Amino acid sequence: MIKLRDIAGYVLGGIMFVALLPTIMWLASGMPNMAVHIGAWHAILTGLLILGGLGLSIWTIVYMKTRGKGNPMDAFGKEIGSRTRHLMTDGPYHLNRNPMLTGTLVYLAGWIVWLWTWQAALVWVAFFAIMFMQVLTEEKRLRHDFGEEYEAYCRHTRRF
Repeated sequence: MIKLRDIAGYVLGGIMFVALLPTIMWLASGMPNMAVHIGAWHAILTGLLILGGLGLSIWTIVYMKTRGKGNPMDAFGKEIGSRTRHLMTDGPYHLNRNPMLTGTLVYLAGWIVWLWTWQAALVWVAFFAIMFMQVLTEEKRLRHDFGEEYEAYCRHTRRF
């Protein structure tokens, strides 16, 4: 059964990562007209990055809920949703240790390609820096929660 707290975590994540960050990129870029005619390669690349990134993030969220029995919303050590109870090392976690963040970064890279401004890229870099600090905090928790099992996973799986 999905708890209200879990739903709040999914909604908060969706608003922040799928809507708010692209909006910030658009605002930082000077609010360009989104319907500007672009070339075919530009549109195709944008679509591939946005859909691929969202696909990886959604796969990871579903996998985390079904296999890890938890919720992805843990922010700088503050539990927003129930934490995963099992270390996940297969599925999307076979690709790297942070597939949801990787998907989000790819999704936002699609917005950089669409907007094609240095300001959008700067927002991406700032987001990455903040999220990298979150990843380091999360790694400490995972080491505490899963010990040697997590250490072994780290030895053979990239962070990103």
